[in-house]
Amino acid sequence: MSAPPRRQEVACQFDIRMDEVTQAVENLNKEWSQVVTQLEVCVAAIESCGKMGKGAEEESSLPRLNGSAQDSLQLLNALQCRLDLLVEQLPTFEEVKSGQATLGSWKEKYQKLRASLRNANLQAKANIRKAAQAERELLLGGGEESTLRRQILQTKAGMTSAAGSITESLRRSRQLMVQEVERSANTLSTFDESTSLLRKAEGEYQGHRSLLTRTRGLLSTMQRQDVLDRIILTIGFLVFSLAVLFVVSRRVGLLALQRRLAGAIRSGSVSAEDVVAEARHGPAPAPANPLAVPPVYDEL
Repeated sequence: MSAPPRRQEVACQFDIRMDEVTQAVENLNKEWSQVVTQLEVCVAAIESCGKMGKGAEEESSLPRLNGSAQDSLQLLNALQCRLDLLVEQLPTFEEVKSGQATLGSWKEKYQKLRASLRNANLQAKANIRKAAQAERELLLGGGEESTLRRQILQTKAGMTSAAGSITESLRRSRQLMVQEVERSANTLSTFDESTSLLRKAEGEYQGHRSLLTRTRGLLSTMQRQDVLDRIILTIGFLVFSLAVLFVVSRRVGLLALQRRLAGAIRSGSVSAEDVVAEARHGPAPAPANPLAVPPVYDEL
């Protein structure tokens, strides 16, 4: 069911393509006619060079006219190549034959235009030689006309030299401007490089700044920890010293008590069994009459 619409679509595309080819051929014909007209005008202008009696001026315009004519010939050759490609794509056989005939006529016209351009250049050179010869004879001859002609030529020569000096000064000014522009471009590039370096330095400074901030925080923490450690060590040393003093005092008291007990035992006022019993059961109760207890004297 989808085959007929597909064929119709292909047919429509083919018709559109053929219409485009036909329109392109018509556009080529119009462009060919315009270029041929321009070339014929250039050929006529070249052929008339030197006929006005101004040999030097007309000779200076001859290269410009020849350049324009050569451009037109190149364009005509390109148009022939484009028509040769489009002729084979025309939709009908009659149009193909007509296009081939048009292409053949174009080639003949192209050859005729080249020949006419060559003949026009030969005629222009002959006319320029004649005008130069006449001008030379006029300058070498006497009379008011030759004097006026010399003055005109001298004036033109002065104007030409002045124009040349102005052109040279303008060229120097242009070179100076180009140098200034290059110097400004180099300065701008230097500024850009300096800006990029400053940005890099700023980034590195920001990184070092954050690193220094973290380092300062670590140093503050270490200082606080050092003070805390010193306080802990001082307190520990004090506690240790007190413990040592306590132990030493206890040891000294026990030694004194031991000496006293030993002396009492040696004197016989206290026996060893009483010391052991007192250590087990505590000290004996004091007598009711303290005067009845015989005094104990130290033998020392």
